[in-house]
Amino acid sequence: MSAAEAAGNIAVLERFHSATNSGDPDRVARAIDELTAPDLVFHAPVPMGGTGAEALKRVWAALLCAFPDIRVTVEETVAEGDKVVSRNTVTGTHLGEYRGLPPTGRPVTYGEIFVLRFVDGKIAEVRGVVDVLTQLRQLGALPS
Repeated sequence: MSAAEAAGNIAVLERFHSATNSGDPDRVARAIDELTAPDLVFHAPVPMGGTGAEALKRVWAALLCAFPDIRVTVEETVAEGDKVVSRNTVTGTHLGEYRGLPPTGRPVTYGEIFVLRFVDGKIAEVRGVVDVLTQLRQLGALPS
């Protein structure tokens, strides 16, 4: 993959983060439709079911409901071949139901790392690791 293609893939990821940081569920859904391949493979435990782009939309709808001020800050990005790896810090305030937990009003800050594979300039596959343990501890759902 050329440097230009890698830069293009990073730009796609930046556009996605811009949409998620907007706090607008419709904008996020449109970005998912625009920036992901129709047969997106989404490797993540999705408690609300669904696959592909629909699963990704459901995850973001739940996150935006629970943390309306959610913000993903990219700490570092590495592109090689058809993949982009993004290490992020996520912040937000728990103002809606999340994983069965009623709103606590507590702030959260946790890390995540995602590996995205691109095909023809679109996100075709997503693999991620999210520090849910830290998140749930900060919400008081688990002991510290």
